[in-house]
Amino acid sequence: MLGLSIRQIEVFVAVATAGGVRQAADRLHLTQPAVSMALGELERQLGAPLFDRERGRLRLNAQGAEQLPLAREILERLGDMQRRHPDACGTLEGELRIGASNTVGNYLVGELLGPIAARHPLVALRLTVDNTRDITRLLLDHAVDIACVEGPVHHAQLETLPWRNDALVVCAAPAHPLARRARLQPRDFADARWILRERGSATRSLTEQAMSALPPGRILLELGQIEAIKQAVIAGLGIACLPYAATLDAVATGRLRVLRTPFLRLDRRLSIVLHRSRYRGALIEAFLQSLEVKPHAQD
Repeated sequence: MLGLSIRQIEVFVAVATAGGVRQAADRLHLTQPAVSMALGELERQLGAPLFDRERGRLRLNAQGAEQLPLAREILERLGDMQRRHPDACGTLEGELRIGASNTVGNYLVGELLGPIAARHPLVALRLTVDNTRDITRLLLDHAVDIACVEGPVHHAQLETLPWRNDALVVCAAPAHPLARRARLQPRDFADARWILRERGSATRSLTEQAMSALPPGRILLELGQIEAIKQAVIAGLGIACLPYAATLDAVATGRLRVLRTPFLRLDRRLSIVLHRSRYRGALIEAFLQSLEVKPHAQD
């Protein structure tokens, strides 16, 4: 039987998370030799290295990537056991790694993180912002614990829970010909110059669906950030579909005009996404409760 210790598992998770022995030692308030010794002993007992060592740097290898979710689960379950002790104060602590798509991470971060930060101030929140495709990949790789994205996510290993509704709006500069029309028809968009998000973005997918219902236009630019697209539209380079929340400041100051397009379907749902095989301990449950999201019953 393996003689693994909780300290060894803590060291492994800390090194994998922090990216090195020195950083892990600082996080755990240990000396670097103590961290190196604990990690080496864990690898010896498991019979395989968990990291590739290149020029003094540690990089998680395939064996380490496979073991890391299990190690995190052990620590989370231990924390849950300790909180159930009669003498425990019940205060929730720990780290929650959250992935968010660009719309959520840049414009709805207060609504996403505010409730849990207020209820559980000792929980450290780590937010990663990227497009929906890349956030989904991080969740599948167990690089984040939970995700919030726009648009549908279809994967057998992932569970999607509805959070709130959202919408895109078609925008133009106030001087743009389309912004000057009192009432728009689909034919008015013929030959329009569009500015789009990069492929892999849920905003891009919904924009392309909207464009398919309009006469052919031209894709002038593809940009990776919503703010960059907004500035390009304000400059008069073209029109774009933007998240409603991203337009509020520019519309209020008269730099941007929202076009009325009742003939386009631009509504969408923001969703919380979880890995089906990941242990859902107190941290994840607290996060879901803070957003008033009810998970499906697990088998």
